[in-house]
Amino acid sequence: MAAPRVAFEVAAIRSGIDAALNLPSHTGRRVGDAKYGVYAFFDYDGEPIYVGQTSERLRVRIRRHLTNQRTDAVAMNVLDPYEVADMEIWPLWDLEQRSGEDVTWRLNAAEYTVFQRAIAASRYSAVLNEKDIAPSQAIELPPSVRARIVPDEIWQLRSHPDTRIARRAATIAALARVISERDVSRGLRRTLVTQARRLEHLARARAAELGDEYPLEVPGEETGETSA
Repeated sequence: MAAPRVAFEVAAIRSGIDAALNLPSHTGRRVGDAKYGVYAFFDYDGEPIYVGQTSERLRVRIRRHLTNQRTDAVAMNVLDPYEVADMEIWPLWDLEQRSGEDVTWRLNAAEYTVFQRAIAASRYSAVLNEKDIAPSQAIELPPSVRARIVPDEIWQLRSHPDTRIARRAATIAALARVISERDVSRGLRRTLVTQARRLEHLARARAAELGDEYPLEVPGEETGETSA
């Protein structure tokens, strides 16, 4: 018997993505069918990690991010789809009857509003977006749809801290290699710092869970001394 086209784990998560995108929005229409909207991704701790907007249909844009179809964020090793456990979507149905600068302004304002919420909710006061989100007026957002895209059986595998530490370290190494080989933006270097902070938090939490505690500073770091 021929093997399935994709691995069970991949197929299960793609089904989770489609199920989330087919959820009804406040209008009754499937949230993924909105042409315009804003979205946020969250990791296995519920930490916001990425915010984006789209004018090409939410279903298309989000699937491109999360199924490794080479968005800029994925290609540059900014966003690892493996780390995304939940997503929240704000469909902007009212923009479908508008055009021009009105659409652009409202879409940018909605993205900035979600971005500010994500920053406020983040323990690092940062997300992984490498491009600056232009400041705008905060606006009232429509009701959102939030859903977990990872089935329970996959959650048990991917949420294990050792697995997450290894995966995040690999992402950081790949991102650092991109930075070393190109003339990159300040935003991409900022993303590297944020990823390193996220890795450190995971590693410290795992060590504490196993009974070890590590100081916040390396001994001798302030004075230039080294430990024996």
